[in-house]
Amino acid sequence: MTTLGTASVAALRQYVRAAEAAGLDTAPLFAEAGLSTDILATDDGRINGEQFQDFIRVLVERTGNPILGLETGDFVQPGSYSVLGYITMSCSTLGEAVARIAPFERLVGDMGTTRLAIQRDTITLSWSCRYTDPRVRMHMVDNVFASWINYARWLADTQTAAPDRVCLRRPSPGANLEPAYRQRWRCPVVFNSEQDSVCFPAALLATRLRQPDPQLRKTLEAHALSQLAALDTDTDLTSRVKASIQKQLRQGITRQDMVAEDLGMTSRTLQRKLSQEGVTYQRLLDEVRQQMAEDYLANTEMAIPDIALRLGYSETTSFHRKFKAVKGMTPGEFRQSNVSTKN
Repeated sequence: MTTLGTASVAALRQYVRAAEAAGLDTAPLFAEAGLSTDILATDDGRINGEQFQDFIRVLVERTGNPILGLETGDFVQPGSYSVLGYITMSCSTLGEAVARIAPFERLVGDMGTTRLAIQRDTITLSWSCRYTDPRVRMHMVDNVFASWINYARWLADTQTAAPDRVCLRRPSPGANLEPAYRQRWRCPVVFNSEQDSVCFPAALLATRLRQPDPQLRKTLEAHALSQLAALDTDTDLTSRVKASIQKQLRQGITRQDMVAEDLGMTSRTLQRKLSQEGVTYQRLLDEVRQQMAEDYLANTEMAIPDIALRLGYSETTSFHRKFKAVKGMTPGEFRQSNVSTKN
């Protein structure tokens, strides 16, 4: 059953190129992750998130490289971002390219979500990784940021542009390896941070890119929107399940058997039908909980412990931990950020 969404083959190829450059035989990596090497021959293929996570985990174990994620960022190409890469290539400025990340990043995969914040003259791009294996998460974040920075420099046709700083939740790889980050990114790097983020001067958004083509960008965006529609997994059943879960949560209830009864089927039948569609009840519950939590925090004055209780959490700490894992900030910080935005 898929719980981590999907990832594009384009994203997988970047890790494969890095592995092959290191002299590794990738066939055993594919086998252990339950993948066929034939998938690399497809241009628009996708693999499930568990397989992608397993592939990276095995790659980390095989290499024993504590900065594998950072180094795989050296192998980024426009195609690494699927059609999003070609959209950004056709943008006129770096600001236009950055603005395309969040709307279209699902085309690359469901590995995480990007959030952009503007404060005075500084832009902060934060990324919340959805993957659950801590051994994979830190390498994936390293890869995402290293790829962003390398790709932005290529787009702008400059190797001198640099962030103001990069913050990483991961622990330091060791004093002897920290210079590898500073050497590549040319900025301070803070480990054990509260969130994974890249901060850079807002003035960089005006940087002209090497090959703007507004007409091509519009064509590619139309194609990307059709691809996003095809990725939409909210079938009639999952929509009905989500609606029932939302109704139950308003009473603080999270029982699958009650949702199944509301839909006129047994709990076992509901589980089987969801499995056939590649989703789980827990995944839908998590998605609805998160959506309702953000709504309560942004649009009501309900106390955070009461929100946790309403959403069926037995302890407020569990709510805090789950919310921060998804959004990269605590419920209180999220509420405050929305207050600041409205003001």
